[in-house]
Amino acid sequence: MRLRLLRIAFVVLPVGALLALKWRSSAGAISRAVAGGDLAARSGPLSADGLGAIAAPIVETANYLAIVWPALVLGLLIAAGVRAFLPARALARILDGGAAKQQLVAGLAGAPLMLCSCCVAPVFTSVYGRTRRLGPALGLMIGSPALNPAALILTFVLFSAAASIGRLAMALVAVLVASAVIGRLFGASAAPPDSTGAEEEAPATAADTFRSFGRSLAGVALRTVPLIVLGVIASVAIARALPVDWLASTEGKVATIAVVSLVAVPLALPTFFEIPLALALLAAGAPAGAAAALLFAGPAINLPSLFTVARSSSWRAAAALGAAVWLIAFAGGVAVG
Repeated sequence: MRLRLLRIAFVVLPVGALLALKWRSSAGAISRAVAGGDLAARSGPLSADGLGAIAAPIVETANYLAIVWPALVLGLLIAAGVRAFLPARALARILDGGAAKQQLVAGLAGAPLMLCSCCVAPVFTSVYGRTRRLGPALGLMIGSPALNPAALILTFVLFSAAASIGRLAMALVAVLVASAVIGRLFGASAAPPDSTGAEEEAPATAADTFRSFGRSLAGVALRTVPLIVLGVIASVAIARALPVDWLASTEGKVATIAVVSLVAVPLALPTFFEIPLALALLAAGAPAGAAAALLFAGPAINLPSLFTVARSSSWRAAAALGAAVWLIAFAGGVAVG
């Protein structure tokens, strides 16, 4: 009984710590937005001013990691607990039912975590590895940032009703429809569920339990953290080459929405960073549809999460996911206007 409680604690405690961290910071952000009608982006500790094209993205990546590291560490701990101690049979029971139910459960599981796309990538890796159900795993991965309840509240506080409803609608389409379609197209050839580090037979002693968790954590970290770092560096390089004023100056409303949607897909954004970026777009003269597209596509996925999907599943699945998010952002942005 004590060992069972210990195994449960390895999953429950990181989830509880993450919820406390996220809801506390979210409450402060919402209070500031309601009081001031704005939300400033948090800056990192290092300055990249005057640095070259190679050094600047590395410094900005360090700033990014300095902001997200608590959530990333907790995401890794959750992923390790899932991989080590949640049997595939248990996860399969949770995801029992038709495709619609699976996607709904996945979205509802991801949303309260409020992780950015980078930090939820390790959780995707473990859930997909234990179940080989690509659609629900993608739904959870997208749902965590795209259906983040605090981010949605901030959107409704700071943006028009059309842009806010558009963001929510795009997120629901991505979680409930696009993820399921990609899972159906590219998940059929998946290998059997991963049993490495996730013993169906429980560890016999407390020491074995800690060793199992340590092996699982090391495996998850080695599979995801290098991809996250490389993806953030590439994402920062793209962002530095495409300033907000240039995006907003694209000729024609539809063209602006298309370009903003395309640029938003690879961007690595900490939680809530899409809010000040979208406000800056509007201030620079971009249409509301472009802001709505950024509000959805910016947090939904990024290069690090796409790299993780490619490694865990296939490059075709990752490319299809990127294309689907761009298409949803573009169509939703055009609908918002």
